Amino acid sequence: MNANSPKKTTAPKKTSRATTRRKPRQEVDSEFLELSDHRIHEPQRVAVASHGMISTAHHGATAAGVEVMSDGGNAVDAAVAAAFALGVCEPAASGLGGQTMMLIHHAATGRTIALDGSSRAPNRANIEEFRNLRAERRRGHRATTVPSTPAVLEYALRTYGKLALPRILEPSIRLAEKGYEVSVLQYRLTRRELKYLRDSSAAPLFLRDARNAWRAGSTFRQPVLAETLRRLAKRGVEDFYQGEMARSIEKDMERNGGFLRMDDLSQIPWPVERNPLSGRFQGHRVFTMPPPGAGRTLIEMMNIYQHLPKPMQNIDSKLGAVLFAETIRRAFLDRRDRPFDPNLYSQVTEKTMLSARYATRVAHQIRERIVGKGETTHLSAMDQEGNVVALTQSIENVYGSCEANPELGFLYNNYLSAFEYTDMSHPYYLRPNAVPWASVAPTIVFRADRPWLAIGSPGSERITSSILQVLIRLEGKAEPLAAVDAPRLHCSVNGRVSLEASRMRSDLPDALQRHGFEVNHLEPYSFYLGCVQLVMRRGEELVGVADPRRDGAAGGVNG
Repeated sequence: MNANSPKKTTAPKKTSRATTRRKPRQEVDSEFLELSDHRIHEPQRVAVASHGMISTAHHGATAAGVEVMSDGGNAVDAAVAAAFALGVCEPAASGLGGQTMMLIHHAATGRTIALDGSSRAPNRANIEEFRNLRAERRRGHRATTVPSTPAVLEYALRTYGKLALPRILEPSIRLAEKGYEVSVLQYRLTRRELKYLRDSSAAPLFLRDARNAWRAGSTFRQPVLAETLRRLAKRGVEDFYQGEMARSIEKDMERNGGFLRMDDLSQIPWPVERNPLSGRFQGHRVFTMPPPGAGRTLIEMMNIYQHLPKPMQNIDSKLGAVLFAETIRRAFLDRRDRPFDPNLYSQVTEKTMLSARYATRVAHQIRERIVGKGETTHLSAMDQEGNVVALTQSIENVYGSCEANPELGFLYNNYLSAFEYTDMSHPYYLRPNAVPWASVAPTIVFRADRPWLAIGSPGSERITSSILQVLIRLEGKAEPLAAVDAPRLHCSVNGRVSLEASRMRSDLPDALQRHGFEVNHLEPYSFYLGCVQLVMRRGEELVGVADPRRDGAAGGVNG
């Protein structure tokens, strides 16, 4: 069968009895109760300004972006400053040891560019070492690929920014040196990973007394990371890949059985400029991330949704939500069945997942099946000149490999968990210098040939479904904050629907179960269902919104 031809899919198995899973009630933490008289910082979730706007997953990073824009920087400068800052104040999600993907609209040239910042497998990562050792793909020094974040951010700054790297890094150095307030979310995430962190090289750097999570409301300082960022500002990213910092990484890996060496790092993973994928949603042009990112999944979801009958497009109705869950499932089935080498994808003539004709057929199949039967970090930025950035970066799982470089102060990623391990012909099969699967979809939407919206989310496979639900609500004339705040659902390939049930209509779980889906009830504002950060141009105003599901904040610059 041709790789681009439609694949026959099977509906989720219909069960005779409902199989609703509810999350167990979490125990109340005595340390957390001590905070009842401490005022935790409340981020600004929505902001309006005239000259620049940025929304990130942490208020400290948003402040960094606003600072450099106020100092004459453009949207790219702000995004890069904020991305470095996120590695300081959101260490469980990103950092110098991870990878970064970006979509940039460059106003001076009118170009929209995708920066593929994929990390790379080390030359010594042997498939036989990992085939039957799933745990080592997820944690430990062996789980790490070549970090791309420093190279990607420096390239974006040098090519499309206005300010120099030392100025860009000033806010991050301050955050690392002076510290920031630990949020309730960071405290809980750290507690969740304690069993892996306590016996790791990350413990002295990220745990209180190398044993316990820093309490919410306390100040967390990272002097080792501050010194690394100073060295980066002084010597440039080449030192990270070819100088003293690279030698420190190599020695650390040799001591702990990791695979990274100088020959891996010295081939600096500068990003590849690719043409973004393009589609249309409700008459507007959408640009999003090509492979290895998941932009084509987003476009297929948009196309299928738009080919459903209008009465069935209301995702807040019982039938509309069921159809939307199946739309998500089908798009992810197609992505799994149609892997492509990112270097060859531009030459593929029949891009089935982007085809409106194919989407029409899938929408008909979904309608017949249903009606016939009755969690990475993201930031978005815009400036007055018309430059736009959507940037998604990660260290893969929460706290990455749970290992850190003791001399440099950053966590290593665990992207070796994101490779294919069985099919040798697969483009993401583990081999030297290969790139991993990515679920990111930084996206820019145009109205009347002018950038209107920059949007994206963390959340692995929940990224595209989170973005689309916000887009649907925005097109339904919801206010930006309401569109991001609204309850969400996601459907996995195997038909498991996770949803913020207490914020949705009460008959929805039963409707999903009647159509063969397994239902997983999540808490309100679930960490699992992504964290959308958006910036929108509305007339002469720039509006920023940060998702209340995490620690995000929006901030802007006025004239």
